[in-house]
Amino acid sequence: MYKVSVLGDRESVLGFKALGFDAIPIENSVEAREKLHELARADIAVIYITEQVAAEIMDEINEYKDNVRPAIILIPGKDGSLGIGMRGVHNAVERAVGADILNN
Repeated sequence: MYKVSVLGDRESVLGFKALGFDAIPIENSVEAREKLHELARADIAVIYITEQVAAEIMDEINEYKDNVRPAIILIPGKDGSLGIGMRGVHNAVERAVGADILNN
C-alpha cells in the first residue's frame, strides 16, 4: 500500500501525523534532499513539501515533476505561502492546456 509523507519544519508537519501521514521534520536543505530521494525510491504515492523547504531544493523536486509517482505537492508552511505552489499549478495547467487560462 502506498503512503503519504510530509516534509518541512517541525511546526508545519507535526499536525499531519493526526491524519496518518508520515510527518518528517527537516532541519536543513541537505537533509531535505536526502529524504526526498529516499522517499521517491520507497512506496510513497504523495510527498507534501512546505514551500520554504521546496525553495531550497527545487532542482531535486523538478527531477520528479513528470513522474506519476511520487506526486510532489507544495504546501504553505507555518509562515504562510511563498506562492511557489500556485505558480507550479499555473505552469502545469498552461502546459497541459497549451494556453494561460488561469490568468485574469
